[in-house]
Amino acid sequence: MTQQVRIMRGWEWGRPVRPVRREVLDAVPGLDDGRPPLLFVPGFGHGAWAFAEHWLGHAAARGFPAHALSLRGQPGSDPAPEATLRAYAHDVVQVAASLPRQAVLVGHGAGALVVAHALARYPARAAVLVAPVFGGWGTALAALRRNPLGTLPALFGGRLRVSRAQLFGRELPGEDARRHLARLGHPARRAQWQLLFGREPEPAVGDPPVLVLGSPDDRILPGPALTRAARRYGSAPLLFPGMGHDLMLDARWREPVDALLDWLEKEPSRG
Repeated sequence: MTQQVRIMRGWEWGRPVRPVRREVLDAVPGLDDGRPPLLFVPGFGHGAWAFAEHWLGHAAARGFPAHALSLRGQPGSDPAPEATLRAYAHDVVQVAASLPRQAVLVGHGAGALVVAHALARYPARAAVLVAPVFGGWGTALAALRRNPLGTLPALFGGRLRVSRAQLFGRELPGEDARRHLARLGHPARRAQWQLLFGREPEPAVGDPPVLVLGSPDDRILPGPALTRAARRYGSAPLLFPGMGHDLMLDARWREPVDALLDWLEKEPSRG
């Protein structure tokens, strides 16, 4: 099957994305045996810190160079109140291109949508979508049903609000949950609006293998949306019952990251 890839994007050349300083946190193994680097991309309200808590060091301990990016406007990077999904995807592509080898892109939540857009511009070794929020009217309506008081302000340019029960499972100690919630930031209004009502990502360059992880008990992402995201890439989601939306911060955080790394050790790139 012939895949059509857009090479020229004239309007993007005419309106380049503004450069910013981006925070990138790193954890590298003591011995470099040539494994592909991982680039973790956080969702809205989060930052590189969400992966530095557990996954970054764990990946490095298993021999994978690991890097976590704070998108523009997220804690650690330059402010960007009018950031767009296009600007976020630009951030991912720029950082991925600076790594010494073809990277594996790992996006969480809305960061998975950013990764999906970046895949149309960067030939990734592979991609992992963790609890992917791909947006659209279906996601917006599901969010309104599950969290009306937190979602309604976002429809009018306000902040999307989430709770402890939506992000974490019951096993996470309350002290840890409060600490993580206190670090959540404010997503850019335009990017938040594009998440709810934006366009579908273009096809990925090079047809990289894609793994989708999630939880059937996720109170942000409805189960059918998780299945649709996986089917988009010709697979089925790998599920972790009892966990919340933030798999990388929840009590059993080792299970999904070990599954991710096990898959990378076995799955060759199709690119």
